[in-house]
Amino acid sequence: MKDKVVIISGAASGIGEATALLFGKEGAKVIVADIDIEAGKEVVKRIERAGGIASFFKVDVASAAENKSLVDFAVSTYGRLDIAVNNAGIGGEANKIVDMSLEGWHRVIDVNLHSIFYGMKYQIEAMLKTGQGSIINISSILGSVGFEGSVGYVAAKHAIVGMTRNAALEYSSQNIRINAVGPAFIDTPLLDQIDDDIKKQLISLHPIGRLGRSQEVAELILWLGNDKASFATGSYYPIDGGYLAR
Repeated sequence: MKDKVVIISGAASGIGEATALLFGKEGAKVIVADIDIEAGKEVVKRIERAGGIASFFKVDVASAAENKSLVDFAVSTYGRLDIAVNNAGIGGEANKIVDMSLEGWHRVIDVNLHSIFYGMKYQIEAMLKTGQGSIINISSILGSVGFEGSVGYVAAKHAIVGMTRNAALEYSSQNIRINAVGPAFIDTPLLDQIDDDIKKQLISLHPIGRLGRSQEVAELILWLGNDKASFATGSYYPIDGGYLAR
């Protein structure tokens, strides 16, 4: 990772934060991208205190223009873009289809799906200029199966897997690798909103007997980002504690 330039969206907390800290530790120049300015800048400080190089960029990933500005910032600040981790997302409205509000549907699709298209559009454009790159899109185990009450989230995460595969078909021959990661339920601030009984139910869905840790997902993302994964493209990598084996 030495001197590689990486964008990580949703990097102020959870999987994104763990990934940013790990890439920084490994020598990458990290753009911590998030809508949360205070938390994002704190992640930058943690990377810098550990001897790494990082910058913060405020972004609403649901905006095409802000995704372009993010890529432009990476290139103007560090000279190029080597790796992009499209991680930002929301859980969205929890309702069955009939009860799902149109606003709730559009919001989760905007943040979780449109953002991946916008990100790749401008990231690939920058990577084509240097003739190489790696993009890791964060999907979910729910990119492979359903989950009652999460129609918008499930639809977006399924679509991310398909879009990743299609993008890999289009650009792998130009030395740009594109993969998707599918975490199961990870113990992040996103799950702090649920009560203990529901959390216990979620734990029971994982044969390994616990929720995942952000650091574990970050290690997989790191591998996909570097040259050790040079033959890995167009694939979907669940990291799920056995969830999908049930």
